Amino acid sequence: MGMAIAQQMVGSMNNAFQNMSTPGVDTMHQGNAGINDQFYYAMIKDKKVGPLSLKDLCDLINKKEIVSETYLWNPLLTGWKMAEQIPEIVRLVAMTPPPFNK
Repeated sequence: MGMAIAQQMVGSMNNAFQNMSTPGVDTMHQGNAGINDQFYYAMIKDKKVGPLSLKDLCDLINKKEIVSETYLWNPLLTGWKMAEQIPEIVRLVAMTPPPFNK
């Protein structure tokens, strides 16, 4: 009986892990709806910069050139929005590691 319960628990846990959603990662791999297929323009130091790929955005976020108050636009938005108002960008910022100090 104990083995049957253990197998049921393992099956339940495997199912839970397969259906688990990871914020930021899942939306970035959704094909046409994901950020990988999008491009953005940013207002940096009063200049329009772009089009920016996902890699470009990550690089600028790491350099702190794109921050939560930076205005961004892409064709799926109704207008220019601050980075903190765009869920995909908020996820990128959240996934950016802090600076490494020895």
